[in-house]
Amino acid sequence: MKIHEYQAKKLLATAGVAVPRGVVVRTTDEAAQAFTELAGPIAVVKSQIHAGGRGKGRFKEHPQQAGVVLVRSAAEASDNAARMLGGTLVTKQTGPEGKQVNVLFVEQGLEIARELYLGIVVDREAGGPVLIMSSEGGMEIEEVAAHSPEKILREPIDVDCGLHAYQARNMAFRLGLEGGAVRSAEKFLRQMSRFFLDSDCSMAEINPLVVTKQGEMLALDAKVTFDDNALFRHEAFKELRDLSEENEMEVRAGNTGLSFVKLDGNIGCLVNGAGLAMSTMDLIKLHGGEPANFLDVGGGANVDQVTEAFRILLADKHVRAVLVNIFGGIMKCDTIVEALLTAYEKVGFDVPLVVRLEGTNVEKAREMLAASGRDIIGATDLTDAAKKVVATLSG
Repeated sequence: MKIHEYQAKKLLATAGVAVPRGVVVRTTDEAAQAFTELAGPIAVVKSQIHAGGRGKGRFKEHPQQAGVVLVRSAAEASDNAARMLGGTLVTKQTGPEGKQVNVLFVEQGLEIARELYLGIVVDREAGGPVLIMSSEGGMEIEEVAAHSPEKILREPIDVDCGLHAYQARNMAFRLGLEGGAVRSAEKFLRQMSRFFLDSDCSMAEINPLVVTKQGEMLALDAKVTFDDNALFRHEAFKELRDLSEENEMEVRAGNTGLSFVKLDGNIGCLVNGAGLAMSTMDLIKLHGGEPANFLDVGGGANVDQVTEAFRILLADKHVRAVLVNIFGGIMKCDTIVEALLTAYEKVGFDVPLVVRLEGTNVEKAREMLAASGRDIIGATDLTDAAKKVVATLSG
């Protein structure tokens, strides 16, 4: 689950991580008041969306308006807020459709001596979380990794103890920090790693991470993503979820107990099991098609869930064919077909439907499909299914 920058900074501050003072605003008057409250002489007005690259992004309605701007007066804060609130911000991460800005974060200006990069991710090779830092703050970390890999520094984080003091100091020295900045970095990095562990984060990124002229390390930006599977331990985090930032179909599927991810293709996939879903998408691409989604109904899907799954698939105007790939293990194949045919009647299909079944009672299930009289294309195996669903689009 992703959250906004202002929400992340509130959590970080509570955890003892140093962040600049800031005010959340939703109107132009609030923006002006925030500037006055922060007491200048400079403030930063930041668009709040679930996407990076906001500083380089531009608004569709006002092409000269950036998503993050410096202001030097309450009037400037209000004027910029007027162009930003309700506007559509387009960044490298939003795609050309952009995202609507409904909230701004007005933050105090700082005297910055250095800009750094900080990220904490779960690293499979390391078998746990890893702190990643670079002296190239403010830049796309992917570009730094591609062109200057030697500037990417790493430290593993102990899942029980967090980042050790010696590791934090070592990282500070490798970044070229001195004096009070080293002490500030030691405290900041250890508290940041503790926050990551205690909050069950899957990713945390501070870019830029800044060192002020006074030698204090602060999080100038904050992107935090929580592990959905651990949210039962953090009930308060669920209140931070902004559904307007999420794909409507993904939210709808989640409310039904389905795992759904929207993709860019035109072949809808209904599958039970994440591994089977990945294989299905791979085979579709191998044979020249493009999957429109990842949809896993799980091993115990009922009629209502299968029906809603079809509704979600067919609500996507880009879907021109549907492939159902089911392995009957916990749920028998004939039970699946019964649910599928009921859903077929309730939803109605105006695109080709290819069905591949395997597992318990598969012969009985295939007989049920054949006897249904419905315009359903059967497939003997996954390769056959992928070829047939792709062929329906070129036929």
